[in-house]
Amino acid sequence: SDTLNLLSGSLRAGYSLLQGVEAVSKEVADPMGQELRRVITEARLGREIEDSMDAVAERMGSADFAWAVMAIRIQREVGGNLAEVLSTVAATMRERERLRRQVGEAIADFGMIEAGDKVMVCLSGGKDSYALLDILLGLQKSAPIDFSLVAVNLDQKQPGFPEHVLPAYLDSLGIEYRIVEEDTYSIVKRVIPEGKTTCSLCSRLRRGILYRVADELGATKIALGHHRDDILQTLFLNMFYGGKLKAMPPKLLSDDGKHMVIRPLAYCREKDLERYAEQREFPIIPCNLCGSQPNLQRQVVKEMLNDWDRRFPGRIETMFRSLQHVVPSHLADPTLFNFAGLALGGALPDEGGDTAFDREEFHDPQPDADDRPARPVISILDSRPKDSACG
Repeated sequence: SDTLNLLSGSLRAGYSLLQGVEAVSKEVADPMGQELRRVITEARLGREIEDSMDAVAERMGSADFAWAVMAIRIQREVGGNLAEVLSTVAATMRERERLRRQVGEAIADFGMIEAGDKVMVCLSGGKDSYALLDILLGLQKSAPIDFSLVAVNLDQKQPGFPEHVLPAYLDSLGIEYRIVEEDTYSIVKRVIPEGKTTCSLCSRLRRGILYRVADELGATKIALGHHRDDILQTLFLNMFYGGKLKAMPPKLLSDDGKHMVIRPLAYCREKDLERYAEQREFPIIPCNLCGSQPNLQRQVVKEMLNDWDRRFPGRIETMFRSLQHVVPSHLADPTLFNFAGLALGGALPDEGGDTAFDREEFHDPQPDADDRPARPVISILDSRPKDSACG
C-alpha cells in the first residue's frame, strides 16, 4: 500500500504513469525498487507497462499488486482519475490488513480454527458476513495449517429477496457453497404480532437450520459475522433488560455439545467493516424482515454506544478490554467468588488487591491506533511455505 500511495502522489503531482513508476522506484527499498526499475527498462523497450507490472506481481507472489495492476487496466479502459483509483486501492489494502490482523488475533486467543477444520461460514448478504468470508479466504491461502471453507446462505423466503445475488457472487469466487431454502419468514410473520420484535424467534429458527446443515456438510466449526460492537451491545442489553453481566462469546459450544460456533470478527470495529465493504463493493442484500422494525432495543443501545464513541473517543475500546479483564472478587456473584469463605488472616484474592478505602485512579481512554505494532499471534497469520497447498 505504501508503494501505491507514493505512485498516487506522483500522479497527483502531474507525472505520467511511467514517470510515476520511475520516481517511486527510487524511493522504495528492494526488491520492489529493483522490480519497478525493471518495469521502466521493459517499457522503454516497447513492452506494455501493465504487462510488466503483472510480471512483477507474479514474481513477487503479490495478489495485492496484481489487484492494483488490474485496477490500472480498468481505469485505462473506462477512464477516471488514476491517482484516486490507486489511493482507494491502497486504503482498501490497509483496511484489509488491519482486519486480517484482528481476525488472526481473535482466532489465536480463542483457538477458533485448527488444522483439518471444515469451517461453515454463514453468509447473510450483509457487510459483516461478506467481510468475514473475504478475510478467511485470504488467511486460508497463506496460513501454515490446512482448513477448508464452505459458505452457506439461508434463504428465508423474504418477499423481494434477490435470490441470484449470492450464487453469482460465490460462483465468481469459485468456492464451495450451499443455498438453503427455508420459509422462516412466513412462520415469523404468522407467530409474532405486527409491530413486535421478530429477532428472537427468527434467530432460533435460523440457528436450528444452520446446525442441521453443519451436520450434513460435516462442518467442524460454524463461523458467524458478529463483531466487537455486537458483543458490547449484547453486554448492555443483558444488563439493561436481563439483569445479567453477560455478552456474546467469541467461541461457543452449542447446548447439545455437538456444534462449535466461532466469531472471528470479535476484535473488529463495525465502522471498519462498513468502510471495507464499501471499498470492496460487496453486493449487499438488506434484511427487510428485521430492518423494518424501528425502536428495537438493540438499535437503541447501538445509538447510545455510537454517541459515546463520538463524544468520548476510546471509550468503546476500553469497555471491550474490560470484558477481557474480569475481577470476580470485586463483583457480587457468590457463585463466581467465595465471599463467605473470606476470613481474617486468610489469603487475599489474587485479583484486584485491597482497595476498599483507596481512591481509584482512572485515565482517559485511548482510541485504537491503526499503526500499533502487531503482537505475536498463532500460526494462522504466519505464512505457509510457498510449495504448500491449502485444503
